[in-house]
Amino acid sequence: MSVGSRLFAHLETMRPYTLFWCGLVSLSGAVLASQTLPSAAVLIFGVPILGWIAGLYLADYSDRKLDSIQKSHRPIPSGRITPWEALMVGGVFAFLGLVLTFFLGYTNVVLTFFAAGLVYVYARYSKPRGLWGNLTRGMLTFMTFLFGVAAVQPLTTLSLPLLGFAVVFFFHDTNSNIIGAMRDVRGDKAAGYQTTPVRYGMQKSLLLSLALSLMYLGLVLTLVVSFHLITFLFPYFVALAVGIILLTVMYVLLFAAHTDLSQTRMLYAHELFVAERILFAAAIIIGVLGLTWFTIILLLTCLVLTLLSQHLLRRRYELT
Repeated sequence: MSVGSRLFAHLETMRPYTLFWCGLVSLSGAVLASQTLPSAAVLIFGVPILGWIAGLYLADYSDRKLDSIQKSHRPIPSGRITPWEALMVGGVFAFLGLVLTFFLGYTNVVLTFFAAGLVYVYARYSKPRGLWGNLTRGMLTFMTFLFGVAAVQPLTTLSLPLLGFAVVFFFHDTNSNIIGAMRDVRGDKAAGYQTTPVRYGMQKSLLLSLALSLMYLGLVLTLVVSFHLITFLFPYFVALAVGIILLTVMYVLLFAAHTDLSQTRMLYAHELFVAERILFAAAIIIGVLGLTWFTIILLLTCLVLTLLSQHLLRRRYELT
């Protein structure tokens, strides 16, 4: 196998269309807490991404037998990456993220170990166990938001509105994980995984997803109106509105399909959700800092790279 093919297999494993979300969640926590752009913004944004990549390698290692059943083209079951190689590369990213975390403070280091534990629990235990898996993923994003907050202030001074935003992200990623699981329902069922769609069916899972969307949108609007953490309301609501439109399109497509929720349709739905969550997290940063060159470039870079990598890589990784 050529070096280029092996490197491309690692790029597939890193799933670049998922990377920027966790960085934006962490940075939004820091920006909300400090009401300015932190001097350590690059680390606050980048360290969770390194951890996310490490988690993806661990997840693919743990799912290698399942993937051999339903997605044998993926890097590990296809032999383009060995299981040992996946563990080693994932470990390098985890170690690098941990080393850089020491520059942010010991609270962040402690949170990193908690997050690593959640990643292990998700990949090894809770993923095939219905709502427990979805809630574990939501808790990871909850911790990611607190990671950003802890980089700029002690968590002992955590305010009620900041805790509320952390809960918003908990609901959001729990929801995103349910939609993501819906595209793999056939393979999961064949492998004996009791994910939420397998256990409760596609329609009930879709209704649960809608309920969670209404919950996190209602909560974030309550927080924005009740407290004064968002200064630039107009650009915030514009970005949020575009995200809500994408979310609405997703639900219209899914509910209109009735029982014809094919893997291709579900993948497209989750792609819309992935774009929405970039806007959702970036809207908070824009709402605090305003429309500056930094916020515009950050949003456009994350959104364009996410959409482009989805177009070029995701269907190949999920469906080929």
